Amino acid sequence: MTDYAIGDIQGCYERLQEVLATIGFSASRDRLWVAGDLINRGPSSLATLRFIESLDGAAEVVLGNHDLHLLAVVLGGHRPRGKDTLGDLLRAPDLDRLVEWLRQQSLCVYDPDRDILMAHAGLPHIWNVEQALGYANEVTSVIRGPASVEYFTHMYGNEPECWREDWTGMARWRLITNYFTRMRFIAEDGTLELNTKESADHAPVGFAPWFDYPRQDQTRIIFGHWAALEGSTPSDQFIGLDTGCVWGGALTVMNLDTGERTHCDC
Repeated sequence: MTDYAIGDIQGCYERLQEVLATIGFSASRDRLWVAGDLINRGPSSLATLRFIESLDGAAEVVLGNHDLHLLAVVLGGHRPRGKDTLGDLLRAPDLDRLVEWLRQQSLCVYDPDRDILMAHAGLPHIWNVEQALGYANEVTSVIRGPASVEYFTHMYGNEPECWREDWTGMARWRLITNYFTRMRFIAEDGTLELNTKESADHAPVGFAPWFDYPRQDQTRIIFGHWAALEGSTPSDQFIGLDTGCVWGGALTVMNLDTGERTHCDC
């Protein structure tokens, strides 16, 4: 059995099948870690979501901001945005089943044997692994539970900007979500800057890429979300797998044990 991790698919179903064929992936033998943003912007969100859902126990999935956006449209009453490509999903006869499956996914997953954590945007330096798993579980419980409509109705926003343990309710849930699914640049005290989407060398004054801050652990962190990095980070501890497939870049899959990366040009 081989475990692979893949970056943002974003509805690029044909490229997904191409790169999986290249590595000889078999759901009966291998596992696929999916770093979020399964859907949206690409041409085949419905086929992509159906396929990942069909992998069942052969897939380890975390939610990305685009996945949460679909849930916010379906459950929170938000309207699709101009650049969304969710029409096939929203018209699908199995939409309710796919949405329910998506609600069961987490914001981060951790393999203690490999000491690898995966979250869509990464892990802020202000949290250790144990804290991160606890905070992710808080929001996962909300998404799966009776407060999900409230959560998705009020999920959007950049406030609050900085972590405090005494945040409660929607402010706490929104901030945890933003760290896990929208973070790029962050200040030393944990304040998020959520407007800048350029590459790592375009940090606003007072901020730096989240992976530039020292950590107390050696946990390897798999993330997607930041296509402008083109998969490049300053350390092997931080594994960026969003190589901009939907923007004409590549779809990248990595063997978790050897670190070998395979690309499918898009």
